[in-house]
Amino acid sequence: MFSPAEIQVISQAVEIAEDVTANHFKISTDQWKHVRYDIRTLAELSPDEIADYAFAQITRYSGKPYLSRQRHYDYFKICLQDQNIMAAVERDERVKLLPLCVYVVTHELIHIVRFCKFLQSFDAEPPERQREEMRVHEITQKVLGSLKLPHLDYVLQVYRDYQFMEQLKDHSAPANA
Repeated sequence: MFSPAEIQVISQAVEIAEDVTANHFKISTDQWKHVRYDIRTLAELSPDEIADYAFAQITRYSGKPYLSRQRHYDYFKICLQDQNIMAAVERDERVKLLPLCVYVVTHELIHIVRFCKFLQSFDAEPPERQREEMRVHEITQKVLGSLKLPHLDYVLQVYRDYQFMEQLKDHSAPANA
């Protein structure tokens, strides 16, 4: 699990990722408030939110406002996989935690924005998911390509051909369905 110092780095990465993603999609602060998501680390994940080989897993939940006639809404959770992220940092001393997490979180936020804007279905079949993964990977490289952050250029280079940053899991249906 991430240490308290690493959690501070993750918080900084999230702030940067939210900013560059909102700028890329031209999302105002008001609009950003309507994108329902949360970001959690390994300490806060349930067993089915843990992935063995991905840096992150996006889970989708369905919610309905309490005592309201409003319709159901999707809520996304980015489940950071501490163990896999730290393994990448430990494997290559030139991969630093901050730029790697900026990359991972930006990538996941791009997916979520695309789901929320109906540019991509969360429930796509595997071939379409793979195509979407490559589109999001290209967008992530473009969005972060001009960001001035130490060691980010190395992360972009190392993960240029990286195909799968996350897994997608749908928790919106009832458990016994």
